[in-house]
Amino acid sequence: MDQIAAMRVFARVVEAGTFTRAADSLGMPKPSVTKLVQQLESHLRVKLLQRTTRRVTVTPEGAAYYERTSRVLADIDDIEADLTHAQASPRGRLRVDIGSSSANLILIPQLPAFHARYPDILLELGVSDRPVNLIGDAVDCVIRGGLLADPSLVARRVALLPYITCATPAYLKRRGTPKAPADLHDGHQVISYFSSRTGRYFPLRYERGEERIEINGHALMAVNESTAHLTAVLTGLGVAQTLAVMAQPHVERGTLVEILAGWEPAPHPVYVVYPPNRHLSAKLRAFVDWTVEVFAPYGSAA
Repeated sequence: MDQIAAMRVFARVVEAGTFTRAADSLGMPKPSVTKLVQQLESHLRVKLLQRTTRRVTVTPEGAAYYERTSRVLADIDDIEADLTHAQASPRGRLRVDIGSSSANLILIPQLPAFHARYPDILLELGVSDRPVNLIGDAVDCVIRGGLLADPSLVARRVALLPYITCATPAYLKRRGTPKAPADLHDGHQVISYFSSRTGRYFPLRYERGEERIEINGHALMAVNESTAHLTAVLTGLGVAQTLAVMAQPHVERGTLVEILAGWEPAPHPVYVVYPPNRHLSAKLRAFVDWTVEVFAPYGSAA
């Protein structure tokens, strides 16, 4: 038995939650993954995992073994990186999850420069507004905006993106142009945005000086994905509050009109997030630092 390989496979099973998902992320046949874990348990003479038909549960002994071997595996990665000069030329597969608007408008247009700088990194980009499980989904890091739900995660803020409220010229001709947030209650339709995780609707938020207002207007429709949200506004379905980076090109072309200028909510923070127990490899460190550069023109990072 290759003990180091068995330790890596065991760690991936713990992180993925099932043998099937671990095998998929490692690119190995499931029977090979199962066999290595069984050999490791036999070698240690202890049960590391409790198996059911749907999920794998870590035993107390398995949890302690995982915690200590994770540090060992990270040290091995560091040693190999130093010997192969990986710090100067990071390599390998990197799985990143990112929201739709940030991916299409900010990150993806800059990827040619990333691959020119790091030609040996294979970037797998998961694009959606649905939150992922960093450990279970075998994701190295996520780029996400808004409040952070899990304070145990390591988060580096990379940008603050402003919002604007907008609608099409045709919609405003039909319904009139609101002069204050409260006008949205009078004969206007709002295109709402709801959370993919909780289903909760987000109100339109406005701030001016010391005033703070939340509007839950009459919603003709609601969506849970930012690109679709913008498309709904462009079709003239109603008023929406969206990120300025998404709407501004359409405002400049005249297909959207900014309204309620001066009533602006707090900007939308964007973070690069990764698990605290995930080794910050050379490839992940390179990507995080590059992401900070890419998002710098779009707001103040901390």
